[in-house]
Amino acid sequence: MNSMERLVAVMTGNMPDRVPIMGNLLEQGAKELGLSIKEYYSKGEYVAEGQLKLRERYGYDNLSGFFYGGMEAQLLGCRKMIFSEIGPPNVGHMIIQNPCDIEKLQVPQDISQVPVFQELAKCIKILKKEAAGTCPVGTAVISSFSLPAILMGIDKWLDLLLNGPESLRRELLTKCSDFCIKYIKSLREAGVDGVSYSNPVGSADFFTVKQFEKLSLEWMKRDINAVGPEGMTYFNGGGRINPMLELLIEHTGISFYYINPLDDIAEAKKIIGQRGISSGVINDIPLLNWSKEQIEEEVKRIMDEGAEGGRFIFGTLVMPYLIPEENIRYLFDAARRYGAY
Repeated sequence: MNSMERLVAVMTGNMPDRVPIMGNLLEQGAKELGLSIKEYYSKGEYVAEGQLKLRERYGYDNLSGFFYGGMEAQLLGCRKMIFSEIGPPNVGHMIIQNPCDIEKLQVPQDISQVPVFQELAKCIKILKKEAAGTCPVGTAVISSFSLPAILMGIDKWLDLLLNGPESLRRELLTKCSDFCIKYIKSLREAGVDGVSYSNPVGSADFFTVKQFEKLSLEWMKRDINAVGPEGMTYFNGGGRINPMLELLIEHTGISFYYINPLDDIAEAKKIIGQRGISSGVINDIPLLNWSKEQIEEEVKRIMDEGAEGGRFIFGTLVMPYLIPEENIRYLFDAARRYGAY
């Protein structure tokens, strides 16, 4: 099977030849091209070429039409990004400093006309052309509920979220939801096959299930209902997800769930059942110094817990830039071997 056939088999309840492997390698593309990370992200052509080279080198089952999480802030007016030499860019200008900034915040009328988005769209179109239907091209968006964290800082967002005033909180979330909806539609128009809907602030590491239902669920439903759940993956951005799974399945219609390494894979698969697809996600930060044997042991454990019966994928989280190349190769070689049916 090619990568697209493998993923379609999983999504339709059929058995692929092996578990599909999602490899979230991002800044490593700059290394492939011999560019600084700042220069790499300056042109969609560079990112597309880096993605194609990475997939060719390591043999995983997706191409990523995605730059970095702070790009949403840029689309909303952030004037400064901080570019690291060894990791992802970060927001260097919080566009919301006080309540007046929430009132002044404007969602772009046409996101496709914003220059940074045009470079991303260029990357997506190149990847789609090169993949020629044999490999899915995915991307990621930050949910409306989590987006304020990169617009005003997580501390200020949690304060507004928990302490109010409610009218200001709702005004901000409404604008963030309007943006999220437009952004997803623009990405789909650019040609992506799938969208990872990332909601890290709405994880069990921040809130109880009752708090999540009260504070986050309304805005997720607003986002997803406006664009439809087709091709959507729910991702908690590294936060635990199992306690929220039942609510998510019931209220969003999303059928693809990226499970946190701290969640129990077998439990997640049992909760989801035949209603969707679960993933086994490796905690890839230890890959910075794990031995080959440790990598093999962890990959085997994940596959043993989730692969039986299909409707399962294997994934990575952030894949730090400084992971040794040989460890990346060990990881994907082991995933292909232990994921074979």
